[in-house]
Parts: sequence; structure tokens; C-alpha cells
Amino acid sequence: VQLVESGGGLVQPGGSLRLSCAASGISSRDHTMGWFRQAPGKEREGVSCISDTGLTYYDDSVKGRFTISRDDAKNTVDLQMNSLRPEDTAVYYCAAGGRGWTSRAPWDYNYWGQGTQVTVSS
Repeated sequence: VQLVESGGGLVQPGGSLRLSCAASGISSRDHTMGWFRQAPGKEREGVSCISDTGLTYYDDSVKGRFTISRDDAKNTVDLQMNSLRPEDTAVYYCAAGGRGWTSRAPWDYNYWGQGTQVTVSS
């Protein structure tokens, strides 16, 4: 199983980025797929996830600004991030878990990508 994130970078406050997670070895449509982030000196936290049935979860800090979506044909899961803030700066990770649930807990996920850096700064 391999998860590869892309789309990170440097953006000014108020800007947008779109992260993408390409899965191989599994079908993303059969698993709960999550996005997590980890800032320096902080624990890894759940940002958003989408279950195999389409249930979604968003952390309160990103509600209304981030949108998770899944492309079954491409076997990818994207995270559209709008109105970015400096506090969104972190390494963002894609993860794959079981099915039938949503969870913000890292220990519920079995597979992880290497991460992509997102920096929000003027």
C-alpha cells in the first residue's frame, strides 16, 4: 500500500491550496481516508476524513474553509483548503483506515503517506 501526497507549498494568508493523495495497493473508495497535520512541537491532529460511504468529518478549526473529496476513477482523495491562516502551517499527511466510520484519531488508521509541507506566511 502506498499513499503519496502532493500539492503543498507556500501561500499567503487568505490564499488557497489543493492537496491530493494518490493511493495504490488499495481502493480509496473502500476505506475511510483521512487528512492529518502536524506542526512543529505539536501532536498530529485530524483535519478531515471521508468514509467509504461518503460520511465526512471536519475539525472545528477548518469547517467552512476546507473540503474533502474523493475521485474513485483516479483513486485519489483531495483536500481543498481556502482562506488559509498562518496557524494552518504544518506537514499534512494522508492516511487510510478501515471502513464504515469517520475518525480523527491517528491510531485508527493503518497506512500513511510521507507528508507534504504547507506554509502559510506573508
